[in-house]
Amino acid sequence: MKKYTTKNLVTDALFIALTLVATMFINIRLPLVGNGGLIHLGNVPLFLAAIIFGKRTGALAGAFGMGLFDLISGWTAWAPFTFVIVGAMGFVTGLIADKLKAKPVITYSVAMFTALIIKVVGYYFAEVCLYQNWVAPLGSIPGNVTQVVVAAIIVLPIADRLKKLAKKY
Repeated sequence: MKKYTTKNLVTDALFIALTLVATMFINIRLPLVGNGGLIHLGNVPLFLAAIIFGKRTGALAGAFGMGLFDLISGWTAWAPFTFVIVGAMGFVTGLIADKLKAKPVITYSVAMFTALIIKVVGYYFAEVCLYQNWVAPLGSIPGNVTQVVVAAIIVLPIADRLKKLAKKY
């Protein structure tokens, strides 16, 4: 294991904060389904953290950034699920971005598609646990897909350039 430096700590904290802020302030609440829902841009800094700085930073940004959002915004019951699901999204995105040796756009697309699967499946089962219903959670799938697709559209054109810039410093 590499030594955990002050630079690593600051980077991790920065992306946790960016994920929290993007989730909290750049969002749209969905009144369409019975359990509500939220479309936000918190996945943008999450994906950038994972792609640029790796699986640890991605996992921490997702788990703590979005987990804290749930705790402080009244979605407290969701916090443990979010911590695990979005932490896994960040970890897997960073792992695939690091290990898959294809063109960057293909690598990052595969990584974010995998994160989408984790999000949809994870939150489906989280809602089954919370609502004791197998049908109602289907209503949140479009919002989850929209979140990740919008983030991917934003991240794909800039991720490789930002990763190359980060390597210089």
